[in-house]
Amino acid sequence: MPTKIIKKLIRRCFFLFMSQKKNIESVRMIPLGGVGQIGKNMMVLEYGSEMLIIDSGVMFPEDDQLGIDLVIPDFEYVRENKDRIKGIVLTHGHLDHIGAIPYLLKEIDVPIFGTKLALGLLEGTLKEHRLLKRSQLKVVNAGSSIDIGQFKIDYIRVNHSIADTCALAIHTPLGPIVYASDFKFDQTPIEGGVADFHKLAELGNSEPGVLALFSDSTNVERKGYTMSEKVVGEAMDDIFYEARERIIIATFASNIHRIQQIIDAAIKYDRKIAITGRSMLNNVDIARKLGYIEVPDDIIVNIRECSNISDSKITLLTTGSQGEPMAALTRMARGDHYHINIKEGDTVVLSASAIPGNEKFIGQTINQLFRRGARVIYEEVSGVHVSGHASQEELKLMLNLTRPKYFVPTHGEYRHMYQHADLAEEVGVKKENIHIADLGDVIEFSEEGVNKVESVQAGDVLVDGLGIGDVGNIVLRDRKTLSEDGIIIVVVTIDHKGKLLTGPDIITRGFVYIRESEELLEDATERVRQALKECEEKQITEWNVLKSTVKDSLKNYIYQKIKRNPMILPVIMQV
Repeated sequence: MPTKIIKKLIRRCFFLFMSQKKNIESVRMIPLGGVGQIGKNMMVLEYGSEMLIIDSGVMFPEDDQLGIDLVIPDFEYVRENKDRIKGIVLTHGHLDHIGAIPYLLKEIDVPIFGTKLALGLLEGTLKEHRLLKRSQLKVVNAGSSIDIGQFKIDYIRVNHSIADTCALAIHTPLGPIVYASDFKFDQTPIEGGVADFHKLAELGNSEPGVLALFSDSTNVERKGYTMSEKVVGEAMDDIFYEARERIIIATFASNIHRIQQIIDAAIKYDRKIAITGRSMLNNVDIARKLGYIEVPDDIIVNIRECSNISDSKITLLTTGSQGEPMAALTRMARGDHYHINIKEGDTVVLSASAIPGNEKFIGQTINQLFRRGARVIYEEVSGVHVSGHASQEELKLMLNLTRPKYFVPTHGEYRHMYQHADLAEEVGVKKENIHIADLGDVIEFSEEGVNKVESVQAGDVLVDGLGIGDVGNIVLRDRKTLSEDGIIIVVVTIDHKGKLLTGPDIITRGFVYIRESEELLEDATERVRQALKECEEKQITEWNVLKSTVKDSLKNYIYQKIKRNPMILPVIMQV
C-alpha cells in the first residue's frame, strides 16, 4: 500500500478517535471554500462521528485560468468521510452556493435541504447532469426547523439579492452556530418580509448563547447600510418614464426581485417583455412556476416577435451584465445577436455591479454599446443596482443580535475578513475568540477557546468541459505559453543508427508570420540540422537526448534573435 495512503489512514483513525473522545467537548467547522475568496462557498460541520455540509458552490475562472469553465472545491476530505455525512443544507440558490452540488453528488448520496427557490434552481442544474432522478431534495421553509442526524437546524429568514435566502442556526451541546454567509438587512424588501430579527436576538439571549457566528464579509469596506432593493424599482420607473424607444436591461438572472420590478415597470408603461439569454429564460420560467414572479401571459413575447412591435412598446430582459463574451447583451453590442441589433435611441441598462475581474469585459461592452448609438445607464450611483450584501452597520447589527462567543468571518477576500475581524472586536468580541480561517483549516470550538487543530486537503479543482480536475498548474502553464508565444513543431526522420534521413521541417502556430520571417526560420532549421548531425557523429540515438538537443538548439537562438520563448515540440520518427 502506498505510503501516502497509509499516512491518510493513520491520520483519519487518529482524528476519529479524538472525535469520539471529545464529542461532547468540541465542535469543528472546516471551510473547503468561501474564505480568502468570493465564491466557491462550502463548509463542513463535524460533531462526534457525524458531519454536515453547508452549501457547495462554484467560482468562475480567473483571467490566467485559460479555457477553464468553472472552479469547484476539492472534495477529497468529503470523499474520505462520505459515510459520516448526514446531509447537505443550502442557504440560498446562487451558483456560488449550489453550483458544485452536481459534482459533489457524484461522490456522495445524501439528502439535500433548502428553500423552495434554491431547490427549484438546483433542479435545473441536476437535470443537465442527469442526476435529478436519484437526488433527494427536501424543501424547508424560512422559520422552520429540521433534524438531520443529531443536528437540529433552524432556517432563519434574511434578505439578499435572491429570494428565499436563509441564515442557519445549527444547534450543538455547546450552543448554536449561526451561519450567515450572504445577507443584508432590508427594511423595505420587495417580497418575503424583513429578516427575522427576533429569532437572531432570541439565539443571542439564549442559554448558553451563540457558540460561533460565521458572517458575510463582502461589503465590510462599505460604511453605513446597504440600500434597499426598492431603490432599484424607483430608478427603473424613472428610466421607463423617460425612454421613448426600446429599453434593454441586463441583470443577474437569479435576481428574481429585480426582474419582478422590471416587469412591474413594463406593465405600468404598457410595454411588452421579451427575454433572451439561456439562464434568464430558465430562471424566469422556474420562478414563475414556483410563484416568485407574477406576470400576465400576454406581457411576455417571443424575442422573434420584437420586430413586429413598436420600439416604444418593447422591453428586453437579458443576460450579459458582466460582459461575458457569449452572453446576449455582449453579442448585441458586437452586432452578432441572432435577433436583436443595438441601434440609435435604445436605452441600455446594466443593473449589476462588476464581479471582481470582469471590469475590463464590462467596459468593452459599454464602449461598444455607446459606439452603436445607445444611451447606456450603468453607474451604481444611478440607483439601477444595489448590493445584496451587508455593509458595516448591518454587520455590527448581526454581531450585536447574536452576541457570539466566537467569530469567524467568511465569504470574502483576506482583506475583507481581516477588516471584519476588526469590526467584531469593536463591538465586543474578544480578539482571542476571533479566527481568520484558511481553506482546509479544522477550526475547533470548545469551552477553552477556538483553535486550528489541523489542516485537511482543500483548494481549487478546475472543470474544463467534461474533465474534472484533469487540468492543473502544468497544463495551465502550457496554455499560457501557447497564448503568449505560440508553438514550434520540429519534425525529423532518422534511421536506427541516428542518421538524419529527412527534415528537419519546422511548423509554427501563433509564433511569427511565416512570409515575413523566412530568414529566421531557415536559420532555425539549419541550427537544428547541425545539432542533430553532431548527435549522429557521437552515435547518440536516445530519443530523450535527441529531443533535448532540438529544444536547446532552438530555444537559445530564438530568444537571442527576437526575445520570445515559444513552446518547442520535437517530433522524431525512426524508420
